[in-house]
Amino acid sequence: MNNNQIRLFVKIAESGSFTKAGQELNMTQPAVSRAILSLESELEVKLLLRDRRNGLILTDIGKRILIVFREILMGFDKVHQEICAEKGLEQGLIRIGAFPAASAHFFPKIISAIAGRYPHIEIQLHEGSISEVKEWLESRMIDIGLIIPPHGEFETVPLYKEKLYAVIRDDHPLQHHSVVCVQDLANEPMLLCRAGYETPVVDLFNRAGSILSVKYVVNNYATALNMIQEGLAVGVMSELSLLSLPPNVVVRELEPEAYRDIHLAVNSLAESSIAVKLFIETALQLFTNK
Repeated sequence: MNNNQIRLFVKIAESGSFTKAGQELNMTQPAVSRAILSLESELEVKLLLRDRRNGLILTDIGKRILIVFREILMGFDKVHQEICAEKGLEQGLIRIGAFPAASAHFFPKIISAIAGRYPHIEIQLHEGSISEVKEWLESRMIDIGLIIPPHGEFETVPLYKEKLYAVIRDDHPLQHHSVVCVQDLANEPMLLCRAGYETPVVDLFNRAGSILSVKYVVNNYATALNMIQEGLAVGVMSELSLLSLPPNVVVRELEPEAYRDIHLAVNSLAESSIAVKLFIETALQLFTNK
């Protein structure tokens, strides 16, 4: 088992294709097949199965081995980064995951700052739901993620506290209020977005002693805004989700005030690579308490 076989297996698992993995690593398909057969023979287990309907799928042991192999590759990359840092030339790869609203707000500024200071650091972006970001962290598909607490087994660094607002259509009776009391939302048909809103919204209604009547649950903040635009429900959403409002939708302050926290999460701060630590340092400089 060697470095090339490990990288090849990870590429195949992530792309779902022998051909795509071979193209990325400049290998012919026969060479790819031989390398995987040799790896499976050495390990004496089957890592991949061909399925007519689903294509390539990982066996159970293949899924577990994938996590270990990603950790091994991270170790190789950390060694390379340490050597480059000793020579005064920061290099490395940072794989980042975030939910779309956070990605759009934070990544452009962070990446621009890193590119200016550390031009040899490569950054890969992965966008998905908060639950997907957590799964990617657990499987070592990414090095660092932007998530909303609770954060389980990850080590996290607080990055940003964003305010929550009442979001209503402009013909709703509450649109004349500059501040909406949460008690006034009792028994209103509410729309709840799964993108990290559940816990802070439920806590908000509990603190206010109000009744939360959830009529719709959606996964995407754009869908939530469009449903509010149609007058289907009232929402409680965060500032990053409200930077571009559709027509006829208005935002009001809440009483009591409410916030949700966005954290930078890694599997281990102590074991993070130099490049990941530089990413965290840059993000905190740009956004903490701002």
